[in-house]
Amino acid sequence: MARSPRVNNSLDSPKGLRVPFASRFTQRKDRMGRLSETFARAMGTPWFLLGMTVFCAFWLLWNTIAPPGGQFDPEDQKYPLLTLILSLQASYAAPLLLLAQNRQDDRDRVQIEQDRQRAERNLNDTEYLAREVVALRLAMRDIASKDFIRSELRSMLKEMDEREGTRETAD
Repeated sequence: MARSPRVNNSLDSPKGLRVPFASRFTQRKDRMGRLSETFARAMGTPWFLLGMTVFCAFWLLWNTIAPPGGQFDPEDQKYPLLTLILSLQASYAAPLLLLAQNRQDDRDRVQIEQDRQRAERNLNDTEYLAREVVALRLAMRDIASKDFIRSELRSMLKEMDEREGTRETAD
């Protein structure tokens, strides 16, 4: 298996061997985009909702039923830790969902552009084929039909018969 050449980031290496900053930033941006899409996909599943429901139910049950010494989020304070955790989760979920939506919008924009180009090519192909069909029809009008050939042959035979008839009478 061939190994890719090692990339040297030091300033004394030739420029071609260094990875430019923009390239590293793009790779990180793409990695973050993929992470946000994975997160958004996971949050959109029934399993996530079920897991969050079980987590919150367990949290509330534990901190309600357990003796006051065993409670880590006291009921009498209206569960401040649970509120903090859910707020933190929501504050991270919203930007990640927006990132995933932006990436999807970019993909949709590219897909629409490709569809437009494909439709334009199809239209050009259709117009070309229509012109070819018209050219073939015009060419077919110039081609002699069977009936035309038969009538021409009959008229030529008649002319030949008349010439022979005139030659015989002249002789």
